[in-house]
Amino acid sequence: MLNIWEVAETNKMIEKENLDVRTITLGISLLDCIDSDLKLLNEKIYNKIYNAAKNLVSVGDDIGAEFGIPIVNKRISVTPIALIGGAACKTPDDFVGIAHTLDKVAKEVGVNFIGGYSALVSKGMTKADELLIRSIPKALANTERVCSSINLGSTKTGINMDAVRLMGDIVKETAEYTKDRDSLGCAKLVVFCNAPDDNPFMAGAFHGVTEEDYIINVGVSGPGVVKTALEKVRGESFEVLCETIKKTAFKVTRVGQLVAKEASKRMGVPFGIVDLSLAPTPAIGDSVADILCEMGLEYAGAPGTTAALALLNDQVKKGGVMASSYVGGLSGAFIPVSEDQGMINAVVAGALTLEKLEAMTCVCSVGLDMIAIPGDTKATTISGIIADELAIGMINQKTTAVRIIPVIGKDVGETVMFGGLLGYAPVMPVNKFSCDAFVNRGGRIPAPIHSFKN
Repeated sequence: MLNIWEVAETNKMIEKENLDVRTITLGISLLDCIDSDLKLLNEKIYNKIYNAAKNLVSVGDDIGAEFGIPIVNKRISVTPIALIGGAACKTPDDFVGIAHTLDKVAKEVGVNFIGGYSALVSKGMTKADELLIRSIPKALANTERVCSSINLGSTKTGINMDAVRLMGDIVKETAEYTKDRDSLGCAKLVVFCNAPDDNPFMAGAFHGVTEEDYIINVGVSGPGVVKTALEKVRGESFEVLCETIKKTAFKVTRVGQLVAKEASKRMGVPFGIVDLSLAPTPAIGDSVADILCEMGLEYAGAPGTTAALALLNDQVKKGGVMASSYVGGLSGAFIPVSEDQGMINAVVAGALTLEKLEAMTCVCSVGLDMIAIPGDTKATTISGIIADELAIGMINQKTTAVRIIPVIGKDVGETVMFGGLLGYAPVMPVNKFSCDAFVNRGGRIPAPIHSFKN
Protein backbone atom coordinates (compact mmCIF):
# COMPACT_ATOMS: atom_id res chain seq x y z
CA MET A 1 0.00 0.00 0.00
CA LEU A 2 1.57 3.28 -1.11
CA ASN A 3 0.81 6.32 1.02
CA ILE A 4 2.13 9.67 2.17
CA TRP A 5 3.93 8.10 5.13
CA GLU A 6 6.31 6.32 2.79
CA VAL A 7 7.20 9.68 1.32
CA ALA A 8 7.67 11.16 4.79
CA GLU A 9 10.23 8.42 5.48
CA THR A 10 12.34 9.76 2.62
CA ASN A 11 12.23 13.45 3.58
CA LYS A 12 15.84 13.38 4.70
CA MET A 13 16.85 11.83 1.38
CA ILE A 14 15.08 14.59 -0.53
CA GLU A 15 16.37 17.48 1.59
CA LYS A 16 19.99 16.43 2.08
CA GLU A 17 20.88 13.63 -0.35
CA ASN A 18 19.62 14.82 -3.77
CA LEU A 19 16.80 12.30 -4.09
CA ASP A 20 14.42 13.32 -6.86
CA VAL A 21 12.06 12.05 -9.50
CA ARG A 22 14.21 12.87 -12.49
CA THR A 23 11.38 12.80 -15.01
CA ILE A 24 7.73 12.15 -15.68
CA THR A 25 7.56 11.23 -19.35
CA LEU A 26 4.26 11.08 -21.21
CA GLY A 27 4.42 8.64 -24.11
CA ILE A 28 2.11 9.44 -27.03
CA SER A 29 1.42 7.26 -30.05
CA LEU A 30 1.30 9.21 -33.31
CA LEU A 31 0.35 6.25 -35.49
CA ASP A 32 -3.14 7.67 -36.06
CA CYS A 33 -1.60 10.94 -37.31
CA ILE A 34 -0.04 9.38 -40.41
CA ASP A 35 -1.03 11.25 -43.57
CA SER A 36 0.43 11.68 -47.06
CA ASP A 37 -0.20 15.42 -46.88
CA LEU A 38 2.73 17.00 -45.02
CA LYS A 39 0.82 20.07 -43.83
CA LEU A 40 -2.04 17.95 -42.51
CA LEU A 41 0.43 15.55 -40.88
CA ASN A 42 2.07 18.38 -38.94
CA GLU A 43 -1.31 19.71 -37.85
CA LYS A 44 -2.37 16.28 -36.59
CA ILE A 45 0.91 15.81 -34.71
CA TYR A 46 0.66 19.22 -33.05
CA ASN A 47 -2.97 18.77 -32.03
CA LYS A 48 -2.58 15.27 -30.62
CA ILE A 49 0.49 16.15 -28.55
CA TYR A 50 -0.96 19.43 -27.31
CA ASN A 51 -4.28 17.91 -26.25
CA ALA A 52 -2.57 15.00 -24.49
CA ALA A 53 0.17 16.98 -22.73
CA LYS A 54 -1.32 20.40 -21.99
CA ASN A 55 -1.72 19.54 -18.29
CA LEU A 56 1.45 17.48 -17.85
CA VAL A 57 3.61 20.21 -16.34
CA SER A 58 0.94 21.50 -13.95
CA VAL A 59 0.13 17.95 -12.78
CA GLY A 60 3.81 17.27 -12.15
CA ASP A 61 4.22 20.54 -10.25
CA ASP A 62 1.11 19.84 -8.16
CA ILE A 63 2.31 16.36 -7.20
CA GLY A 64 5.76 17.69 -6.34
CA ALA A 65 4.32 20.41 -4.13
CA GLU A 66 1.78 18.13 -2.44
CA PHE A 67 4.19 15.32 -1.59
CA GLY A 68 7.36 17.38 -1.22
CA ILE A 69 9.17 15.43 -3.92
CA PRO A 70 11.27 17.34 -6.47
CA ILE A 71 10.12 16.37 -9.97
CA VAL A 72 12.93 17.79 -12.04
CA ASN A 73 11.71 17.27 -15.60
CA LYS A 74 8.44 16.77 -17.45
CA ARG A 75 8.96 15.27 -20.89
CA ILE A 76 7.20 13.75 -23.88
CA SER A 77 8.12 10.78 -26.03
CA VAL A 78 6.45 9.98 -29.35
CA THR A 79 6.36 7.18 -31.91
CA PRO A 80 9.58 7.13 -34.00
CA ILE A 81 9.09 9.94 -36.51
CA ALA A 82 10.61 7.93 -39.38
CA LEU A 83 7.50 5.73 -39.18
CA ILE A 84 5.09 8.66 -38.91
CA GLY A 85 6.59 10.80 -41.66
CA GLY A 86 7.33 8.12 -44.22
CA ALA A 87 4.22 8.72 -46.34
CA ALA A 88 4.55 12.52 -46.47
CA CYS A 89 8.28 13.29 -46.30
CA LYS A 90 10.19 13.21 -49.59
CA THR A 91 13.31 15.12 -48.49
CA PRO A 92 15.33 15.60 -45.29
CA ASP A 93 13.89 19.13 -45.03
CA ASP A 94 10.39 17.66 -44.87
CA PHE A 95 11.44 15.81 -41.73
CA VAL A 96 13.05 18.97 -40.36
CA GLY A 97 9.61 20.56 -40.67
CA ILE A 98 8.22 17.87 -38.35
CA ALA A 99 11.06 18.59 -35.91
CA HIS A 100 9.94 22.22 -35.83
CA THR A 101 6.38 21.08 -35.09
CA LEU A 102 7.62 18.92 -32.21
CA ASP A 103 9.71 21.77 -30.85
CA LYS A 104 6.80 24.21 -31.08
CA VAL A 105 4.36 21.99 -29.21
CA ALA A 106 6.99 21.11 -26.59
CA LYS A 107 7.42 24.81 -25.86
CA GLU A 108 3.65 25.36 -25.81
CA VAL A 109 3.03 22.70 -23.17
CA GLY A 110 6.17 23.61 -21.20
CA VAL A 111 8.18 20.36 -21.26
CA ASN A 112 11.96 20.59 -21.38
CA PHE A 113 12.51 17.81 -23.96
CA ILE A 114 10.52 15.83 -26.50
CA GLY A 115 11.99 12.53 -27.68
CA GLY A 116 11.16 10.34 -30.64
CA TYR A 117 12.87 12.05 -33.58
CA SER A 118 13.99 8.52 -34.18
CA ALA A 119 14.42 5.61 -36.56
CA LEU A 120 14.71 1.87 -35.92
CA VAL A 121 17.24 0.47 -38.39
CA SER A 122 18.85 -2.51 -36.67
CA LYS A 123 18.55 -4.67 -39.79
CA GLY A 124 18.09 -2.22 -42.64
CA MET A 125 16.98 1.28 -43.57
CA THR A 126 13.87 2.29 -45.45
CA LYS A 127 13.99 5.43 -47.58
CA ALA A 128 12.14 7.30 -44.81
CA ASP A 129 14.65 6.08 -42.20
CA GLU A 130 17.56 7.36 -44.25
CA LEU A 131 15.88 10.72 -44.93
CA LEU A 132 15.23 11.22 -41.22
CA ILE A 133 18.79 10.27 -40.30
CA ARG A 134 20.22 12.71 -42.86
CA SER A 135 17.95 15.44 -41.48
CA ILE A 136 19.22 15.10 -37.89
CA PRO A 137 22.05 17.69 -37.97
CA LYS A 138 19.79 20.45 -39.27
CA ALA A 139 16.85 19.40 -37.10
CA LEU A 140 18.86 19.45 -33.87
CA ALA A 141 20.63 22.69 -34.78
CA ASN A 142 17.36 24.51 -35.39
CA THR A 143 15.31 23.25 -32.45
CA GLU A 144 15.77 23.57 -28.69
CA ARG A 145 13.86 20.67 -27.16
CA VAL A 146 13.87 17.90 -29.77
CA CYS A 147 15.94 14.79 -28.99
CA SER A 148 16.94 12.14 -31.51
CA SER A 149 17.76 8.46 -31.12
CA ILE A 150 18.56 5.77 -33.67
CA ASN A 151 18.53 2.03 -32.93
CA LEU A 152 21.33 0.51 -35.01
CA GLY A 153 21.43 -3.07 -33.76
CA SER A 154 19.92 -5.79 -31.62
CA THR A 155 20.73 -9.24 -30.32
CA LYS A 156 18.09 -10.69 -32.66
CA THR A 157 19.17 -8.91 -35.85
CA GLY A 158 22.85 -8.05 -35.49
CA ILE A 159 24.35 -4.62 -36.23
CA ASN A 160 23.50 -2.56 -39.31
CA MET A 161 27.01 -1.42 -40.24
CA ASP A 162 25.75 0.71 -43.15
CA ALA A 163 23.78 2.75 -40.61
CA VAL A 164 26.72 2.76 -38.18
CA ARG A 165 28.95 4.21 -40.90
CA LEU A 166 26.32 6.83 -41.76
CA MET A 167 25.87 7.80 -38.11
CA GLY A 168 29.58 8.56 -37.80
CA ASP A 169 29.08 11.20 -40.48
CA ILE A 170 25.84 12.43 -38.88
CA VAL A 171 27.42 12.88 -35.44
CA LYS A 172 30.28 14.83 -36.99
CA GLU A 173 27.89 16.92 -39.10
CA THR A 174 25.71 17.65 -36.06
CA ALA A 175 28.79 18.85 -34.22
CA GLU A 176 29.62 21.19 -37.12
CA TYR A 177 26.07 22.55 -37.29
CA THR A 178 26.22 23.52 -33.61
CA LYS A 179 29.90 24.42 -33.30
CA ASP A 180 28.97 27.92 -32.10
CA ARG A 181 27.46 26.22 -29.02
CA ASP A 182 30.33 23.79 -28.34
CA SER A 183 28.69 21.17 -30.59
CA LEU A 184 25.74 20.93 -28.18
CA GLY A 185 23.52 19.28 -30.81
CA CYS A 186 25.34 15.99 -30.20
CA ALA A 187 24.13 16.03 -26.57
CA LYS A 188 20.61 15.51 -27.95
CA LEU A 189 21.59 12.57 -30.18
CA VAL A 190 22.10 8.97 -29.06
CA VAL A 191 22.52 5.68 -30.92
CA PHE A 192 21.40 2.34 -29.43
CA CYS A 193 21.64 -1.38 -29.57
CA ASN A 194 18.57 -3.12 -28.09
CA ALA A 195 16.75 0.17 -27.44
CA PRO A 196 13.80 -0.28 -25.01
CA ASP A 197 10.31 0.87 -26.02
CA ASP A 198 9.54 2.47 -22.65
CA ASN A 199 12.63 4.50 -21.72
CA PRO A 200 11.67 7.79 -19.99
CA PHE A 201 15.19 9.26 -20.14
CA MET A 202 16.47 11.60 -22.82
CA ALA A 203 17.97 11.70 -25.31
CA GLY A 204 16.90 8.10 -25.94
CA ALA A 205 13.19 8.20 -25.17
CA PHE A 206 10.68 7.22 -27.84
CA HIS A 207 7.20 5.71 -27.64
CA GLY A 208 7.48 2.13 -28.87
CA VAL A 209 4.99 0.77 -31.37
CA THR A 210 4.01 -1.97 -28.89
CA GLU A 211 2.87 0.63 -26.33
CA GLU A 212 -0.65 1.90 -25.62
CA ASP A 213 -1.95 5.13 -27.15
CA TYR A 214 -0.78 7.06 -24.08
CA ILE A 215 1.42 5.99 -21.18
CA ILE A 216 3.07 7.55 -18.13
CA ASN A 217 6.66 6.45 -17.44
CA VAL A 218 8.67 7.77 -14.51
CA GLY A 219 12.42 7.85 -13.96
CA VAL A 220 13.77 8.11 -10.41
CA SER A 221 17.29 8.93 -9.32
CA GLY A 222 19.22 8.92 -6.07
CA PRO A 223 23.00 8.43 -6.30
CA GLY A 224 23.43 10.74 -3.30
CA VAL A 225 21.06 8.60 -1.24
CA VAL A 226 23.01 5.42 -2.01
CA LYS A 227 26.36 7.07 -1.22
CA THR A 228 25.12 8.37 2.14
CA ALA A 229 23.79 4.92 3.04
CA LEU A 230 27.14 3.34 2.18
CA GLU A 231 29.03 5.83 4.34
CA LYS A 232 27.39 4.15 7.34
CA VAL A 233 28.75 0.69 6.44
CA ARG A 234 32.29 1.72 5.48
CA GLY A 235 34.66 -1.24 5.85
CA GLU A 236 31.90 -3.82 6.20
CA SER A 237 31.68 -7.04 4.14
CA PHE A 238 30.29 -7.33 0.63
CA GLU A 239 27.16 -8.95 2.09
CA VAL A 240 26.44 -5.85 4.19
CA LEU A 241 27.30 -3.61 1.23
CA CYS A 242 24.82 -5.41 -1.03
CA GLU A 243 22.02 -5.42 1.54
CA THR A 244 22.45 -1.69 2.11
CA ILE A 245 22.22 -0.88 -1.60
CA LYS A 246 19.15 -3.10 -2.05
CA LYS A 247 17.27 -1.52 0.85
CA THR A 248 18.08 1.98 -0.36
CA ALA A 249 17.06 1.21 -3.94
CA PHE A 250 13.76 -0.16 -2.63
CA LYS A 251 12.94 3.13 -0.86
CA VAL A 252 13.94 5.24 -3.85
CA THR A 253 11.83 3.15 -6.23
CA ARG A 254 8.80 3.34 -3.92
CA VAL A 255 8.89 7.11 -4.29
CA GLY A 256 8.89 6.73 -8.07
CA GLN A 257 6.03 4.24 -7.91
CA LEU A 258 3.95 6.65 -5.83
CA VAL A 259 4.54 9.55 -8.21
CA ALA A 260 3.87 7.39 -11.27
CA LYS A 261 0.55 6.09 -9.94
CA GLU A 262 -0.53 9.57 -8.85
CA ALA A 263 0.40 11.13 -12.20
CA SER A 264 -1.42 8.31 -14.00
CA LYS A 265 -4.58 8.94 -11.97
CA ARG A 266 -4.56 12.72 -12.40
CA MET A 267 -3.75 12.60 -16.12
CA GLY A 268 -6.20 9.78 -16.83
CA VAL A 269 -3.38 7.94 -18.60
CA PRO A 270 -2.24 4.34 -17.88
CA PHE A 271 0.86 3.85 -15.73
CA GLY A 272 3.67 2.22 -17.69
CA ILE A 273 6.95 1.67 -15.86
CA VAL A 274 9.30 3.03 -13.24
CA ASP A 275 12.88 3.33 -14.46
CA LEU A 276 15.06 3.05 -11.37
CA SER A 277 18.29 4.24 -12.94
CA LEU A 278 20.88 6.02 -10.83
CA ALA A 279 21.16 9.14 -12.99
CA PRO A 280 23.74 11.61 -11.68
CA THR A 281 23.81 15.39 -11.99
CA PRO A 282 26.69 17.88 -11.81
CA ALA A 283 25.61 18.70 -8.23
CA ILE A 284 28.16 17.79 -5.55
CA GLY A 285 27.09 14.59 -3.82
CA ASP A 286 24.91 13.35 -6.68
CA SER A 287 27.48 11.13 -8.37
CA VAL A 288 27.69 7.45 -9.35
CA ALA A 289 31.49 7.77 -9.37
CA ASP A 290 31.37 8.88 -5.73
CA ILE A 291 29.47 5.68 -4.86
CA LEU A 292 32.27 3.65 -6.43
CA CYS A 293 34.81 5.61 -4.40
CA GLU A 294 32.77 5.00 -1.24
CA MET A 295 33.05 1.28 -2.01
CA GLY A 296 36.81 1.60 -1.71
CA LEU A 297 38.24 2.93 -4.98
CA GLU A 298 40.54 5.95 -5.05
CA TYR A 299 38.94 7.10 -8.30
CA ALA A 300 36.42 5.67 -10.72
CA GLY A 301 38.60 3.90 -13.26
CA ALA A 302 40.95 2.31 -10.73
CA PRO A 303 41.36 -1.49 -10.84
CA GLY A 304 38.19 -3.00 -9.43
CA THR A 305 35.92 -0.35 -10.96
CA THR A 306 34.07 -2.72 -13.30
CA ALA A 307 33.45 -5.19 -10.47
CA ALA A 308 32.19 -2.43 -8.16
CA LEU A 309 29.87 -1.09 -10.85
CA ALA A 310 28.54 -4.59 -11.59
CA LEU A 311 27.72 -5.05 -7.92
CA LEU A 312 26.04 -1.65 -7.69
CA ASN A 313 23.94 -2.17 -10.82
CA ASP A 314 22.77 -5.62 -9.78
CA GLN A 315 21.81 -4.65 -6.23
CA VAL A 316 19.93 -1.55 -7.43
CA LYS A 317 17.87 -3.76 -9.73
CA LYS A 318 17.23 -6.36 -7.00
CA GLY A 319 16.02 -3.72 -4.58
CA GLY A 320 13.99 -1.85 -7.17
CA VAL A 321 12.05 -4.79 -8.56
CA MET A 322 10.65 -5.51 -5.10
CA ALA A 323 9.24 -1.98 -4.92
CA SER A 324 7.30 -1.90 -8.19
CA SER A 325 5.54 -4.49 -10.30
CA TYR A 326 6.50 -2.62 -13.47
CA VAL A 327 10.20 -1.82 -13.57
CA GLY A 328 11.38 -1.06 -17.10
CA GLY A 329 13.24 1.38 -19.29
CA LEU A 330 16.97 1.17 -18.67
CA SER A 331 17.04 0.71 -14.86
CA GLY A 332 20.59 0.68 -13.56
CA ALA A 333 23.52 3.04 -13.15
CA PHE A 334 24.24 5.76 -15.72
CA ILE A 335 27.87 6.79 -16.14
CA PRO A 336 27.75 10.03 -18.18
CA VAL A 337 31.02 11.91 -17.89
CA SER A 338 29.81 15.52 -18.18
CA GLU A 339 26.83 15.01 -15.84
CA ASP A 340 28.79 13.41 -12.97
CA GLN A 341 31.32 15.47 -11.01
CA GLY A 342 33.07 12.34 -9.75
CA MET A 343 33.54 11.08 -13.31
CA ILE A 344 34.91 14.46 -14.36
CA ASN A 345 37.39 14.37 -11.45
CA ALA A 346 38.48 10.87 -12.45
CA VAL A 347 39.14 11.94 -16.05
CA VAL A 348 41.13 14.98 -14.92
CA ALA A 349 43.19 12.80 -12.57
CA GLY A 350 44.00 10.41 -15.42
CA ALA A 351 42.20 7.47 -13.78
CA LEU A 352 39.42 7.15 -16.34
CA THR A 353 39.87 6.59 -20.07
CA LEU A 354 37.50 5.96 -22.96
CA GLU A 355 38.55 2.31 -23.00
CA LYS A 356 37.81 1.87 -19.28
CA LEU A 357 34.41 3.50 -19.74
CA GLU A 358 33.71 0.99 -22.50
CA ALA A 359 34.59 -1.87 -20.16
CA MET A 360 32.30 -0.42 -17.47
CA THR A 361 29.37 -0.35 -19.88
CA CYS A 362 29.46 -4.14 -20.04
CA VAL A 363 27.88 -4.22 -16.58
CA CYS A 364 25.74 -1.08 -16.27
CA SER A 365 22.94 0.79 -18.01
CA VAL A 366 23.41 2.33 -21.44
CA GLY A 367 26.99 3.00 -22.49
CA LEU A 368 29.41 5.74 -23.55
CA ASP A 369 27.44 8.77 -22.45
CA MET A 370 28.09 12.52 -22.69
CA ILE A 371 31.75 12.15 -23.56
CA ALA A 372 33.56 15.08 -25.19
CA ILE A 373 36.24 14.14 -27.73
CA PRO A 374 38.49 16.25 -29.98
CA GLY A 375 36.64 18.04 -32.76
CA ASP A 376 39.03 16.75 -35.42
CA THR A 377 38.14 13.09 -34.67
CA LYS A 378 37.36 11.33 -37.96
CA ALA A 379 33.80 10.23 -38.71
CA THR A 380 35.02 6.68 -39.30
CA THR A 381 36.63 6.64 -35.85
CA ILE A 382 33.29 7.68 -34.33
CA SER A 383 31.65 4.85 -36.29
CA GLY A 384 34.22 2.42 -34.88
CA ILE A 385 33.51 3.57 -31.32
CA ILE A 386 29.78 3.12 -31.96
CA ALA A 387 30.32 -0.37 -33.42
CA ASP A 388 32.36 -1.46 -30.39
CA GLU A 389 29.69 -0.31 -27.95
CA LEU A 390 26.84 -1.87 -29.93
CA ALA A 391 28.73 -5.16 -30.06
CA ILE A 392 28.76 -5.24 -26.25
CA GLY A 393 24.98 -4.84 -26.23
CA MET A 394 24.38 -7.37 -28.99
CA ILE A 395 26.51 -10.14 -27.47
CA ASN A 396 25.38 -9.54 -23.88
CA GLN A 397 21.66 -9.14 -24.70
CA LYS A 398 21.50 -5.72 -23.04
CA THR A 399 20.92 -2.12 -24.00
CA THR A 400 24.01 -0.13 -24.89
CA ALA A 401 24.31 3.30 -26.43
CA VAL A 402 26.69 6.05 -27.49
CA ARG A 403 26.20 9.78 -26.92
CA ILE A 404 29.53 11.26 -27.89
CA ILE A 405 30.38 14.88 -28.66
CA PRO A 406 33.23 15.80 -31.02
CA VAL A 407 33.64 19.42 -29.92
CA ILE A 408 34.66 21.43 -32.96
CA GLY A 409 37.69 23.59 -32.21
CA LYS A 410 38.58 21.85 -28.95
CA ASP A 411 41.35 19.35 -28.22
CA VAL A 412 42.44 17.00 -25.44
CA GLY A 413 42.79 18.73 -22.07
CA GLU A 414 40.41 21.58 -22.85
CA THR A 415 37.06 21.87 -21.09
CA VAL A 416 33.65 22.32 -22.68
CA MET A 417 30.68 23.83 -20.82
CA PHE A 418 27.22 22.50 -21.67
CA GLY A 419 25.28 24.00 -18.78
CA GLY A 420 22.36 22.83 -16.65
CA LEU A 421 21.95 19.10 -16.12
CA LEU A 422 24.35 18.48 -19.02
CA GLY A 423 27.22 19.89 -16.95
CA TYR A 424 30.75 20.24 -18.33
CA ALA A 425 33.41 17.86 -19.56
CA PRO A 426 37.14 17.61 -20.18
CA VAL A 427 37.89 16.63 -23.78
CA MET A 428 39.12 13.01 -23.69
CA PRO A 429 41.71 11.45 -26.02
CA VAL A 430 40.64 8.94 -28.67
CA ASN A 431 42.69 6.10 -30.13
CA LYS A 432 44.13 7.53 -33.34
CA PHE A 433 44.71 4.27 -35.20
CA SER A 434 42.48 3.81 -38.25
CA CYS A 435 39.42 1.57 -38.57
CA ASP A 436 38.42 2.99 -41.97
CA ALA A 437 38.66 -0.26 -43.93
CA PHE A 438 36.56 -2.08 -41.31
CA VAL A 439 33.63 0.35 -41.07
CA ASN A 440 33.59 0.92 -44.85
CA ARG A 441 32.97 -2.76 -45.67
CA GLY A 442 29.18 -2.30 -45.86
CA GLY A 443 26.39 -4.67 -44.90
CA ARG A 444 25.71 -5.86 -41.38
CA ILE A 445 27.27 -7.89 -38.62
CA PRO A 446 25.01 -10.95 -38.18
CA ALA A 447 23.20 -11.80 -34.97
CA PRO A 448 25.19 -13.93 -32.49
CA ILE A 449 24.57 -17.67 -32.28
CA HIS A 450 22.82 -17.42 -28.91
CA SER A 451 20.15 -15.15 -30.41
CA PHE A 452 18.38 -18.16 -31.93
CA LYS A 453 15.91 -19.04 -29.20
CA ASN A 454 12.92 -20.31 -31.19
